[in-house]
Amino acid sequence: MRQPWTTGRELRELDDLDDQALARVYAYPQDLTRPYVRVNFVSSLDGSVSVDGRSGGLGSAADKRVFGLLRRLAEVVLVGAGTVRTEDYRGARRATIGRDTPPPIAVVTGSADLDPHSRLLTDTSVPPIVLTTTAAPAQRRRRLRAAGADVVELPTLAPHAVLGELDRRELRRVLCEGGPRLHGDLVNADAVDELCLTLSPLLVAGHAGRIATGPAGPDPRPMTLVGALHADDVLLLRYARPRGDRSLPQPGDNP
Repeated sequence: MRQPWTTGRELRELDDLDDQALARVYAYPQDLTRPYVRVNFVSSLDGSVSVDGRSGGLGSAADKRVFGLLRRLAEVVLVGAGTVRTEDYRGARRATIGRDTPPPIAVVTGSADLDPHSRLLTDTSVPPIVLTTTAAPAQRRRRLRAAGADVVELPTLAPHAVLGELDRRELRRVLCEGGPRLHGDLVNADAVDELCLTLSPLLVAGHAGRIATGPAGPDPRPMTLVGALHADDVLLLRYARPRGDRSLPQPGDNP
């Protein structure tokens, strides 16, 4: 049963959409002149971001399908080092739609504490970008460079500096996969354009964190529901900045 939303959208069945139609649903805005930050998270119904410390326990076939598509639409995948270590990230291997190469994984890390023998560096088609600072131990930076990482020392890892570096590289279709602290920093910097949130039909309780953490910003950021899909009991929601914000590009419309 489909029910209309107040946005004029419908709650659509994910399986009704083939890969091309789904790509149109999640298309980035055209002709971007600055990084457009899309954040993707999965959460339990009671707000847990993980099961036994990892997000994989919340996953489903529907979530994995959209996760893979979002990566193929992005020009760069932005992620914090803690998430890379916890989830045992591997590098990008499938090409971005419309490009010949995969989106590089851009890791934000103040300590440069990444294993040069991890899958991030050994199982990838393109070098990961390690965004750090000169305050990170020089030996760690040297080891990562020797392992093939593109190590960049920024004056600060604040969102404006991180996104400025991606903009300099013309990597403007940004997909942020967390973790919660990086997401919180982006929220506080008013740098999130879109949130893709999968609601897993689980009650987890426990002490797991939420999808955004860190110091509270000055004001809550309003978002608008622009898309909703479901597969069995899983909800896949897409929120974007309000349409009235003329200074920002808008996400692609549902077909």
